[in-house]
Amino acid sequence: MAELVTGHAGKAHATAEQAAGLNAGILGLDDYVLNVHDKLKITVVSANKVTIGTGELVMQGRHVSQGTPEDLIVTNGSQGQKRNDLIVCRYAKGSQSVESAKLVVVRGTPTTGTPTDPAVNTTSPLDGGTTYDMPLYRIPLDGITIGTPVALFNMLKPMSDVWDSLTQRSTTWRVPYSSNSISLTRVGDICFAGGNVKFNQSGENNYTQARETIPVGYRPAETSNVPIAVFGGNTTFILYGEHTGRVIMLGNPNNAYAGCTGVWRTADPMPAA
Repeated sequence: MAELVTGHAGKAHATAEQAAGLNAGILGLDDYVLNVHDKLKITVVSANKVTIGTGELVMQGRHVSQGTPEDLIVTNGSQGQKRNDLIVCRYAKGSQSVESAKLVVVRGTPTTGTPTDPAVNTTSPLDGGTTYDMPLYRIPLDGITIGTPVALFNMLKPMSDVWDSLTQRSTTWRVPYSSNSISLTRVGDICFAGGNVKFNQSGENNYTQARETIPVGYRPAETSNVPIAVFGGNTTFILYGEHTGRVIMLGNPNNAYAGCTGVWRTADPMPAA
């Protein structure tokens, strides 16, 4: 039977299960830490204690808030043995269907060989599971020493980041040794170059700097030379770009007609529309 959830019914009728189903349908059937607060950052305090910072997470549609930092105790390791512990966020449905969530340290099995992660509860509450664990960190122990924690969660980007990744901008760029321009198109942080040109000079270049520069908004992110244009046809001409916008030339344009292609990543601010 259909039911209007987001509507007035004259009585309490919206359930946590319905809210979780909506979250899971929008965010996906996975577990995520949200990009807010301390993002559940972990700090190793001592040989048997870690602190988990503030943050928000969504596990199988269930929203869990960590409003204040929390200390967790890790059972001491043993000399000559290794162990993997897991820090998880544990969902539980108890008597009278009361639901809760808490951070738990799941202890692994000590071994003199290669340690493995302990088993966790994997039946989703969306599928009727009454206990479910979202792994947050692996805590490796070597003897009595806690190693560097390993994050095991996915960070869910906000919709603003998704929008930025789909934003498109375009411009034209005049090619060295030519009166022609090619197209530069940016989608998110990826830039594409393409077009046809007629070179009006010939001569061998050995990493020579061009007069032309790459416009702001399209410059390569890497600090080293990045191929931004590779020309075909009767040329052996390649253009390399730098994060400063400087362009380096290699090869001979050979007075030829040629096609051009290039793809690279940029860290520049998105150009205005």
